Amino acid sequence: MKLLRKINNNAAVAQDNRGREMVVLGRGVGFHPMPYELTDLSVVYRTFYDVDPQYYEILSNLPEEALLAAADITEQAEITLHTELNPNLPFTLADHIAFAQQREKQGIRLAAPLHYDVQHLYPREYELGLQALETVRLRTGSSLPRSEAVSIALHIVNAELEGSDLSSTLTAVEVLDEVTASVEQELGIVLDRESYNYARFAMHIQFLVRRLSTGAAMEQGSGKMLDELSREYPAVYHCACTVAQNIEQRHGWHCNRDEVLYLMLHIYRVQSRENG
Repeated sequence: MKLLRKINNNAAVAQDNRGREMVVLGRGVGFHPMPYELTDLSVVYRTFYDVDPQYYEILSNLPEEALLAAADITEQAEITLHTELNPNLPFTLADHIAFAQQREKQGIRLAAPLHYDVQHLYPREYELGLQALETVRLRTGSSLPRSEAVSIALHIVNAELEGSDLSSTLTAVEVLDEVTASVEQELGIVLDRESYNYARFAMHIQFLVRRLSTGAAMEQGSGKMLDELSREYPAVYHCACTVAQNIEQRHGWHCNRDEVLYLMLHIYRVQSRENG
């Protein structure tokens, strides 16, 4: 293994035997003059491939324990989700963990207003976020508040979505929050965010956001059915139209009549079960 560039005393950019560049963590690997051939590979305890070079500078200032915790969390997430995550996740997550630890030491605690939305839109990632808190505690000795599970879950979700960024993930949960508020206000009900019915509703709103944001809105010619249901359930129809208008005003996504029908069906389903 050839060491090419120092990041810090225990981290360096290296090249493997196939010529692939990677980041290595190891005791004293960055201490020697670069470049050099590392013959004792037993000192290396972590390797990272396909890392964006912009994260090298971040890595130079990261506490090693936070990075090792983030690497463990990433590894467990890939096993649980059966997918490869963005190779930069350990570094962005470690940066977040280190900052969260700093806030905790200063007594600064941030609320997690998207807790219920993330929990229902991304239940597996949220569970991984909860498990991650224990990983952080074991690796670093720091106990982060439960609200940090939401932030960690969002980092994992973002790493799953190829070509996306954290803002697109946040948009999905914000839309769910907005839709929920509109439904509650328009229909005068309170949705139980802990219920299975709400979880199903959240999933369908996630699908709606995915279609609208990618320009893949439904086109099924369901206008006649919408007309019939709007007469039979005027309050639900009005609610669906309000939701569609809010989505267009706030996010610039137009809901056609098929999507309004989709909204109406799922709003009716969740409100009827709440009332029932």
